[in-house]
Amino acid sequence: MKRLMMTLSGLALAGAMTTAQAEEIVVGGKNFTEQQILASMTSQYLSGLGYDVETRAGMGSAVLRQAQENGQIDLYWEYTGTSLINYNDVTESLSPEETYERVKELDGEKGLVWLEPSAANNTYALAMREESVEETGIESLSDLAQAVNDGEELTFAMNAEFYAREDGWRPLQQAYDFRVGRGEVKRMDSGLVYQALRDGQVDVGLVFATDGRIPAFDFQVLEDDQAFFPAYALTPVVREETLEANPDLAEQMNTLSALLDDETMATLNARVDVERETIEDVAQSFLDDNELL
Repeated sequence: MKRLMMTLSGLALAGAMTTAQAEEIVVGGKNFTEQQILASMTSQYLSGLGYDVETRAGMGSAVLRQAQENGQIDLYWEYTGTSLINYNDVTESLSPEETYERVKELDGEKGLVWLEPSAANNTYALAMREESVEETGIESLSDLAQAVNDGEELTFAMNAEFYAREDGWRPLQQAYDFRVGRGEVKRMDSGLVYQALRDGQVDVGLVFATDGRIPAFDFQVLEDDQAFFPAYALTPVVREETLEANPDLAEQMNTLSALLDDETMATLNARVDVERETIEDVAQSFLDDNELL
C-alpha cells in the first residue's frame, strides 16, 4: 500500500511538472535575417528542452508587438530602443541602462517581461575599412571628429533618412563638435552604403552594428564613446502569464541571451546573407557549438 501511494505520488508530481510546460509556447520573429535566426534558434533551443513550440517568424514589427500584447505570441527578441521610442513614445536621451529599465517598467505594466539583455546592440554606427583604421588611427567617433577638425579630408555615406532626421547626422556632428561639408556626404540607400565603403568610394559609412556585412567586408565599427546613438539592446521579452506557467523559462532564456554580442550576431547574419547558409542550419550550429542542443 505504501509503495502504491508513493507511485501515485510520483505520478502526480510528474503530472504537475508536465502541466507546468504543457501550454504551447509561441515564438515570434520579425521579417529580417537577424530576427529569423533568433526565432529559429529560440525554437530549436526550447524544443530541445522539452517545450512544445510553435514558430511564427517573418512578421512586421508593429504587428508582432501587437500580437504579443494580445496573447498570440508568447516570446520574441525585441530591441530596447524600439520599445522605448516606437511603442512607448519616449524621446528623451537615455543611457543603455536607463533605456532598459524604462522599457522594463513601461512594458511590465502591459504584462510583458523583459529578461536579461544581451550584449548585442543593433544600433546605428559609423564604420571604416579596417585598413583605413590602421592607417589613420581613427577608432572612435571622437577620433573621427578630431581628424576632421585637423583638416583630414574624409568622405561619408549614409541613407537620406539619417541625414535628415532630428536625431541623425546634424546632431551627431554637434555632439562630437565637428562639421563636414555637404559635398563630402553621399546620400544613398543603406545597402549601397556597404558597397561604397567596401569599394573605397567613401571613407566612412553609416551601418547597423550587427549587420553581417561588417565582418564580411572587413569593416571596423567606430566606438560611440559619448553614447550618442540610442541603445537597441537585443533582449528576450516574454508574456508574464507564459513565465508563470513555465517557471524555468526565464533562466533558460537568460542563458541564451548571455551568449550574444555584436560580433556574434554579425557573424551569424553574415553566414546567412553573405555565405548563403540556411537560417535553420546557422541557428542549429550555434546551439551545438555552445552545447545547448
